[in-house]
Amino acid sequence: MKQKQYLLIALFSFVINFTTAQSNSAIYPNPQQINVVHGTVNTDRSYQLQGNFKLKPNSTAILNEIFDTTSQNKAIPITISLLKTTDKNLNVSGGYTLKINNEFIQINVFDNRAAFYALQTLRQLKKGNSLPLVDIVDFPDVLSRGSVEGFYGNPWSHVDRISQFKFYGALKLNTYIYGPKNDPYHSSPNWRKPYPEKEAKQIKELVQEAKNNEIDFTWAIHPGLDIKWNKTDSLAILNKFELMYDLGVRSYAVFFDDISGEGTKAEKQAQLLNYLQSQFVEKKKDVLPLIMCPTEYNKSWSNPKPDTYLDILGDKLHPSIHVMWTGDRVIDDVSAADLDWINKRIKRKAYIWWNFPVSDYVRDHLLMGAAYGLDTTIKKELSGFVSNPMERAEASKVALFSVALYSWNLKSYEPMSAWYAAAKYVMPEASDAFQLFNEHNSDLGANGHGYRRVESVLIKPIVDSFLAAYKNGNYSQELASKIKIEFENIIPVADLIRSKSQNKNLLREIDPWLTQFNLLGKVGLETMLYLEAQQATNKALAWNHYLTIETLLDNIKVVDKTFNQNPYQPGIKTGSLVLMPFVKTIFEQAQNYFIPTTGKIEKMSTTALINSTEKLKNQPLQLNNNSIAISPVLEVINLNSQEFIGLHIDKSLQANEFHFNLDSSSLLENGQFETSKDGINWEPLTVEQKKGKGTVKVLATGIKHIRFKNTGSSVKSFFLREFKIMVEGADKDVDQAVYVRDYSLATYLELGTKENVKIPLSLNKDAKTVNLLLRNNGKMFELNQVNKRAKKTQIYKGTENYIVIPVKQLKKATALEIITNGSKDFKIYEILEN
Repeated sequence: MKQKQYLLIALFSFVINFTTAQSNSAIYPNPQQINVVHGTVNTDRSYQLQGNFKLKPNSTAILNEIFDTTSQNKAIPITISLLKTTDKNLNVSGGYTLKINNEFIQINVFDNRAAFYALQTLRQLKKGNSLPLVDIVDFPDVLSRGSVEGFYGNPWSHVDRISQFKFYGALKLNTYIYGPKNDPYHSSPNWRKPYPEKEAKQIKELVQEAKNNEIDFTWAIHPGLDIKWNKTDSLAILNKFELMYDLGVRSYAVFFDDISGEGTKAEKQAQLLNYLQSQFVEKKKDVLPLIMCPTEYNKSWSNPKPDTYLDILGDKLHPSIHVMWTGDRVIDDVSAADLDWINKRIKRKAYIWWNFPVSDYVRDHLLMGAAYGLDTTIKKELSGFVSNPMERAEASKVALFSVALYSWNLKSYEPMSAWYAAAKYVMPEASDAFQLFNEHNSDLGANGHGYRRVESVLIKPIVDSFLAAYKNGNYSQELASKIKIEFENIIPVADLIRSKSQNKNLLREIDPWLTQFNLLGKVGLETMLYLEAQQATNKALAWNHYLTIETLLDNIKVVDKTFNQNPYQPGIKTGSLVLMPFVKTIFEQAQNYFIPTTGKIEKMSTTALINSTEKLKNQPLQLNNNSIAISPVLEVINLNSQEFIGLHIDKSLQANEFHFNLDSSSLLENGQFETSKDGINWEPLTVEQKKGKGTVKVLATGIKHIRFKNTGSSVKSFFLREFKIMVEGADKDVDQAVYVRDYSLATYLELGTKENVKIPLSLNKDAKTVNLLLRNNGKMFELNQVNKRAKKTQIYKGTENYIVIPVKQLKKATALEIITNGSKDFKIYEILEN
């Protein structure tokens, strides 16, 4: 909570002081020291290279971009030499000094990477045909900085990775770890086998592109799902490393995350890593230190007792091997206290695997928000910092930009200014529109890890204040106007980004969210127009806006059900923390405006997750018209003795089928599926399954609960791929005519083409009017009153949706007849007496 409060304060402070014009000497990431002197140097000239340092082609290429190599003007001397300093900060890979004066440019570097970085800085400093006079001392705070492609889902494409490497090189990120979970040659089943020719060729190209951008390409293997602790598998990994070495790889990692069973043994893992250290790393000489991701990679999953898993790694693992760590939880921010805890146990500095902006557990959301929650005092407590990004590579650059700024210079990192700068850097052609899009696509929604991000930060306090007053019967025109402007600003964003952005791959990634964002703006604006009509006591106009809101919400549902239909979190969500809940709140409260409170039917669904394990308490459900399911979980589920996981369905639903995939070869060994009608008395459910996967086609009538329970005395481990109950309404023969008298706008009687209806009418003696709430899609229809002798009299003909009929006009009517005249999808929501 403190972190969020800090962020809000920082954002307001930043926005107040923020100007769109960047400083002429803006450099990303921020140099450690910079002194800018008044004056500039003309770059419309050639350069004369001097000094004792020989540039690599990648650095020479940057120089040739900066200066006009064909110019006949007097060349500017550029001296590049090796650093000679006792400053420990500068004596690291990437450390450099840069001095620009009227006569020459002096660059001193620790290594090739430092020369590349110095010239990247020089390129950023160039504005038009001039360079400012500056004196810079610069070096990285964190030696390994970059990303780990370690997410579940679609791996990045070859084009994606090439684009990432160019992005990293420009921002001084030097690490890329290749470990996509869905690569079968990185993980099971094919980690023992060589890559096919096409994939091997691409990896070789990636390694070269990484070198061109001074990036350490680290190839990771994930053998723990089916590893055998024997010489054969140790040699298989060694052989795979050799094959990758032949492709140019000089940095390696071994991942033991998200596994269960034999592969989780700390002693065996340490033994394997030490074997690779002695038989591969030390023999090759040009290979970087190994990196390993442990099975207990966060505090909440770690055994707190001494001399257990993490302590064993700390004691037995070769001291040069890096150990990765995600924080207090799987998805967490980074704190000094957490690093102090883990560093003592592993007896080395942790290598941070930051699970942001990874979205493989919330795939219906984009995580485009600010990269906050990063401790800026931990420079000396970590050995590396890599971000696990989204499967959408280009969209991930917004967060990775901030990671670059943070990991290079911790003390100067400010998340809000980095976030705004990222929008300009990633989409300079439409940065304001892109920033607005990012502001409302930051949160993750409800998720099993309980990790949330602030969203719509500037408008949120306005929305909150407006709703608080509105619920108490007060309406603030001032606040309403600000909210309306926000929705109006959102509407053109999609078109602006699509028409102006040059990054076609980024557009392809976010296009469904742009469509949804446009609909959010439109439904929000319509919501504000509805409120304005309500304040003017114009119920007919308000009802028309209500119908438009309903249509737009239906369109939003269509987009959600059409795009990004993955099996985990399908759909497209935008503005889900503040703006969409605001729209739905007003939409739901319209019920009270149009319909008298008396007689209103309240229905609360009791469909819910049932479980007795802390790890799954926040796991969301997937709900639709015919099924209820637990959202799949990417990590291993460990149930202690007598713990369970399952579903309870609402009393209005009938359970028909049960589908499950708990991905375990020994699922029913001390494990049992059970059903219950009352949640108290449980009966075993007989299932046929293979490796934890199966279907029960017929369920007994009245079942409301299904669960899987660990009936043994030891921990039960499995993967929760699917847990789904197929359902239907318990009452299948309801006369839909009741919906026009149920005091609910959520239900209606729908008439098809050329379909008419006669609805009984029994007027209350105190009623003054009869109000019809309809949707006729602008088509002409007729309304007749019918008396007890079946005589019909027309009382209305027109196209309105909200019709008020004085009771005295109805005389002795016993029914109302509606003739649609061929109108399609004609809906009658309510017939009310007022």
